Amino acid sequence: MSKVMAAGNTKIAVNTRILTGHLTGVQRYLISILENLPERICQVGPAIPMHGIRGHAWEQFVLPARAKHKLLWSPSNTGPLGVTRQVLTVHDLAVIDHPEFFNRRYAAWYRFLLPRLVHRVRRIIAVSQFTKQRLIEVFGVPEKRITVIWNGIDERFCPRPEEQISAAIEKLCIPSHRYLVALGSLEPRKNLKRLLQAWSTIVSGLPNDVWLVLAGAQGKTIVFDGLPLHPLPQRVHLTGHVSDELLPALYAGAIAAPYVSLYEGFGLPALEAMACGTPVLTSNCTALPEVVGDAALMVDPYDLETISEELNRIIKSHVPPAKPEACKTVDRSKRL
Repeated sequence: MSKVMAAGNTKIAVNTRILTGHLTGVQRYLISILENLPERICQVGPAIPMHGIRGHAWEQFVLPARAKHKLLWSPSNTGPLGVTRQVLTVHDLAVIDHPEFFNRRYAAWYRFLLPRLVHRVRRIIAVSQFTKQRLIEVFGVPEKRITVIWNGIDERFCPRPEEQISAAIEKLCIPSHRYLVALGSLEPRKNLKRLLQAWSTIVSGLPNDVWLVLAGAQGKTIVFDGLPLHPLPQRVHLTGHVSDELLPALYAGAIAAPYVSLYEGFGLPALEAMACGTPVLTSNCTALPEVVGDAALMVDPYDLETISEELNRIIKSHVPPAKPEACKTVDRSKRL
């Protein structure tokens, strides 16, 4: 970031409108960077939460005046069309490649905004080579205007002792110490419907204390189309939003972390789970192979039979012996 944005004595403003929403991967990306930026960089956001049309109107008409004479960094796929002295982070082009995943009005706005915005800003940051290539292929953005800066993860994502894992399990009301965790907003592109179908085909053959945990908040109805998850198969537990305090232990305690998303511009949950020592089953498409390299199992996210087979294989290869009542620190550095 510093090479792109902090040359000389340029005054910099950060578009923080997204921080008024619920915490997602993009918000965590921004928060982590803000914690490490110099104090002279000012944050510009609305005084109250603004979503939908009000939020877009604030960004297009109020933000340019407040960021006047500064270099503006917009960190979340959106920014004011009237500001050319701007650096834009593009996380993915999902709304362009798969508008069916999103609410119609939301998709229409971004399909209008993004093609214009990427050609007006001074520089684009892409979070993966995959996203960079999509910008070139879809919008014809010159390669020299795009800098790839991969996402990183916080140092708190690491193997955790058993007492922390047990505390997280208790706080999240997870019914068993033997579970798989699938993290992500409950939205269509996360492919949870197919994951649940795969789980339903294997659950009867698994030990009766092995559960599938879905961790994540429901996607906004103003953004995502509905995602019917009911009726749930046997032994599926929904945690809702998981705090950053509990997330590393939730990963670290899991048998495995399936993340068979249909489309990702990066895919932080796969990287976070691996850092916590947990085996990952992920998709062989979009940015995910770039993120996991050869350190995870990959499947076609549309192939229900293969997802089922690999889930079953991972579970039967990694289910530990039954836990004793007394908590002991264990080695969570599982390997595929």
